[in-house]
Amino acid sequence: MTTNVHPVLLFALRWTINTLALWAASYLFSGISFSSPGTLWISGLLLGFVNAIIRPVLLILTLPLSVVTLGFFVLIINTLMLLLVAWLVPGFSVEGFWTGFFIAIFVSVFGFFTNLFIGMGNVRVHKLP
Repeated sequence: MTTNVHPVLLFALRWTINTLALWAASYLFSGISFSSPGTLWISGLLLGFVNAIIRPVLLILTLPLSVVTLGFFVLIINTLMLLLVAWLVPGFSVEGFWTGFFIAIFVSVFGFFTNLFIGMGNVRVHKLP
């Protein structure tokens, strides 16, 4: 499915999935809040950028620690990415590390199953002509 989809549409779809995951988390967890729908959308956008740019660098830099902890440290990195977005976006707040930890797990699982359901889990990289 993803090979025929325009990259802008994929970007918008991933942004929407991040935003929906954060929105659902705000109803399930009491420690997360957004001051407005615009703040929610901006948070979803920034979470996508942070996960695409900063998270891979941190994963590579902390690979030995992730191996030693059998992957548990990746959950810490996900939490830190969520807390970074909450720190950067005015009107978006996460109360504490452990609340962020469980919200980050929820957002990851939500995104995984949503991507699996809509067929975005089969992403392929193609060489440009």
